[in-house]
Amino acid sequence: MKCRSLAVAAVVAGLVLTAGCGGSGDDSSSSGSEEGSTSDEPVYGGEVTYGLEAENSGGWCLPEGQLAIAGTQVALAIYDTLTTPNADGDYVPLLAESVEPNEDYTQWTVTLREGVTFHDGSALDATVVKNNLDAFLGNYPARNPLLLKFLFEPISAVEVTGDLTLTISTKVPWPALPAALYSGGRAGIIAQAQLDDTETCDSNLIGTGPFVFEEWAVNDHLRATRNPDYWRTDADGNQLPYLDAIEFRPVVDSVSLANSVVSGGIDMSHSSGSASTGILEGAAEAGDIQLLQSDEFPEVGYTIVNAGKAPFDNRDARLAAAYAVDREEFNQIRNEGMFQIASGPFGPGNVGYLEDAGYPEFDLDKAMEHAAAYEEATGTPLTFTYTYQNDPETAQTAQLLQSMWGRAGIEVEIVPIEQATLISTAISGDYQTISWRNHGGGDPDSQYVWWYGGSPLNFGKFDDPEMNELLDRGRSEVDPAEREAIYEDVNREFGAEAYNQWLTWVQWTIAYQNDIHGVLGPVLPDGSEPFPGLAYGHAVSGIWRSDAG
Repeated sequence: MKCRSLAVAAVVAGLVLTAGCGGSGDDSSSSGSEEGSTSDEPVYGGEVTYGLEAENSGGWCLPEGQLAIAGTQVALAIYDTLTTPNADGDYVPLLAESVEPNEDYTQWTVTLREGVTFHDGSALDATVVKNNLDAFLGNYPARNPLLLKFLFEPISAVEVTGDLTLTISTKVPWPALPAALYSGGRAGIIAQAQLDDTETCDSNLIGTGPFVFEEWAVNDHLRATRNPDYWRTDADGNQLPYLDAIEFRPVVDSVSLANSVVSGGIDMSHSSGSASTGILEGAAEAGDIQLLQSDEFPEVGYTIVNAGKAPFDNRDARLAAAYAVDREEFNQIRNEGMFQIASGPFGPGNVGYLEDAGYPEFDLDKAMEHAAAYEEATGTPLTFTYTYQNDPETAQTAQLLQSMWGRAGIEVEIVPIEQATLISTAISGDYQTISWRNHGGGDPDSQYVWWYGGSPLNFGKFDDPEMNELLDRGRSEVDPAEREAIYEDVNREFGAEAYNQWLTWVQWTIAYQNDIHGVLGPVLPDGSEPFPGLAYGHAVSGIWRSDAG
């Protein structure tokens, strides 16, 4: 099922997501360099140090995790998910061998692969998968889920029907269930021992993935070593992964991270900042490093306005803030013009994308008119706080936005906090505006929990009856044309109400040393190519170093 329209395939009766025969494959033909090819044979051995934009201080107890991209990148090294997206945006089996719905998409049969073991030697079976899904749902005593509880809300029951089979029943037709089983890499399956660990679940990581957790020194590094019993092989039957070890290092300053890759102090990095991208592109042009860049299936960078309290429970306040921001100027100053201005939450190629969704374009006169209307209605001038992640690049964004709002006579206080605290602050609603990045490409139903009125993950706190009705219809609709129209209307409603204030779609860059290959990961078990989007991280099982031998 494709991100372009998951329902294209879903309308076919008896749809089955089925793994192909043979091994998983080697991606050396698709991602060895910026052009995406290398003819060299993979080499075993060697290590990689991988720089990330932040620490995931909350750890990796996945049912309770609040993983931003730095967290999901690590999770993809340690854990496998039941499904995974491919290059076409289809969600295909990974740990599952097949994921098959009934005729009306209210019951799904999941069949697991034989012979898969966790890092502690325990077997992957239907019972441990059911326990994981129950933990995501809040139905497992040892776990208290956060994010995934809401993402999996349509599930009514999970039943074990055999050693390697289970049935998932849903409250409504839910053709997007295979996408939910991936959840941007957040729905990895953890071992029973970790699931039951009430003391160190966040730091004692046990998955089925290509690398085995060794140690975690918070704010310094997380190290994992090769899983000698990993279940996947490449196209020639060679066991994955190739590397002996991978070490993730958080480097909050993106310029420092980029310079570390250029100097060779770090082997790889994953980043999106324009300043760091410029450094990396210069080094790549000189032949010093390699780059893999992608704006496919993008996240959107934006400002969430809290419509649940003053001043943004007032539409004039939201429109004043939106009209005051010159996004073209913003993109030139902050991104050197290299990013694309966002028209809404759905990037080009995704269901719901519109070139013009009616979002307010820069107009200082209209900004001041709406600010004046707000003051007339409330008796107070429009002022607010802007909360942002405390790193140098985001601080510059905050200062620029503050100045743009100031040109419209809107006084704004900027408030820096750490990334982990930023997520908790958004959940609590204790803010007026907050910097954000979300909604990476995929099935649009995955956005339901972020926008439905009353959802704890609706950080903007708006409760729009028209939006709610559209999201309910889109969740169960299987006709591709109808589905497209529904999510286009969602996009237009955002444009009209300015609940979220869009800036740019985010381009991610993976930079790596010249002797590193296989960056996107191996060909998937069904023979399809790996997902090219980088908004959730990427597989690391196919990475190898040509000088390792």
